[in-house]
Amino acid sequence: MFNRDKIEAREFQMLSPQASKSRDSLGRDIWEEDCEIRTKYMRDRDRIIHSKAFRRLMHKTQVFIAPEKDHFRTRLTHTIEVSQIAKTIGRALTLNEDLIEAIALGHDLGHTPFGHNGEESLAEIHPGGFRHNVQSLRVVEILEGNSGPNGRGMNLTKEVRDGILNHSGKGMPFTLEGQTVKTSDRIAYINHDIDDAIRSGAMKNSDLPKECVEYLGMGHSQRVNTMVMDMIENSWGKNIVEMSPECAYYTDILRSFMFENVYLNVGVKKEEDLQWVNLIIQDLYRYYMKNPKELPEEHFTLLDEFGSEEVVKDYIAGMTDRYAQRIYKEKIAKTRQLRPDRTVMNKAK
Repeated sequence: MFNRDKIEAREFQMLSPQASKSRDSLGRDIWEEDCEIRTKYMRDRDRIIHSKAFRRLMHKTQVFIAPEKDHFRTRLTHTIEVSQIAKTIGRALTLNEDLIEAIALGHDLGHTPFGHNGEESLAEIHPGGFRHNVQSLRVVEILEGNSGPNGRGMNLTKEVRDGILNHSGKGMPFTLEGQTVKTSDRIAYINHDIDDAIRSGAMKNSDLPKECVEYLGMGHSQRVNTMVMDMIENSWGKNIVEMSPECAYYTDILRSFMFENVYLNVGVKKEEDLQWVNLIIQDLYRYYMKNPKELPEEHFTLLDEFGSEEVVKDYIAGMTDRYAQRIYKEKIAKTRQLRPDRTVMNKAK
C-alpha cells in the first residue's frame, strides 16, 4: 500500500531541496495524529474543499456583478484557475504540489459578496477596514471547523495559513509554494478578467497595450504561457519564486490597464449597480449592529469573545451575492419602501 510514510519519503527523493516537505512541516496549533494515507498538506487541502466557505465561492462575484450569461468567472472558478496555474509552476520547479493546492484553494475563502466592490464597501464601514486575505485566515482559524484551539477552526498547518494570509498585500509567504500561489493569483485574475471583459463587449483584444501584446502575446493562453514559463525559468534553483523584472514590468502595465478600463469603468460596472452593492453591504452592517440577536444562532457564541462589529463583519463577508440580496429584501427593503424586485444586475453579454 502506498501510504503516508512512502509519500513523505518520495518527497525527499523527488522534490527540490528548497521545497517544503510534509514531514518537516511546522505543524498545527493543536497536535493531531497523522493520517495513515494522507500527508499533512493533503489533509489541509481536503478540509478546505469540504468547508462551507469553499462551496459558497461558486455564488460570489469575481468581476462582473450578476452577469446574464453563464461563462463569466466566479470566485470559485478563479480559485480553480489559480490552483491549476500554481501547480503547473510548482511541478516544473519540483515543489510540493499538495501544499500549493491547499494554499490556492483556501486563498479567497474570506472574500465578500460582489467581489472587490463588496470588499471596498465593507472596508469603508467596518472599523479597522477589511482585507479579504486576513478574513480568509480568520475563516480557517475560527469560523470553519472544530479542530483548532477552543474547538474552533480547521487546525491547518502553519505553512498553509501563512500562504493564505500572504497571498495578497506586501507580505511574502515563507515557503516557495506560497510564493508560487501569490504570483499565480495575479497571473490568473489579470488574464481571465481580460477574457471576461472581451466576452462582455467592454473591450477588444486590439485595445490591449501594444507593448504588452508584443511581449506577452495576444491571446489568453499565450499570455498565461509566457508568464508561467518566465516564472519557471527565472525561479529555477533559487530561494524565491518570482517573475523576471522585464515580465513583471509588462504584467504590471497590463494590470494598470485593467484597473483603468475594466475594474473602475462604469461601462463594465454600472454606477447604479455599484451604488446598490454599497447600499446592501452597508445597510446590512448597520442593521445587524443594531440587531445582533438576529444573526444566525451559530454566531452567538462569538459575540461575547469578539464583539458585534467583528461578528457582523464575519457574517456579511461570508454571504453569497444572492443571499445578501435576499436578506436585504427581507430585513430592510420593505421598511424603506424600496422596490422589492430590485436586483444587482449587469447587462454584460
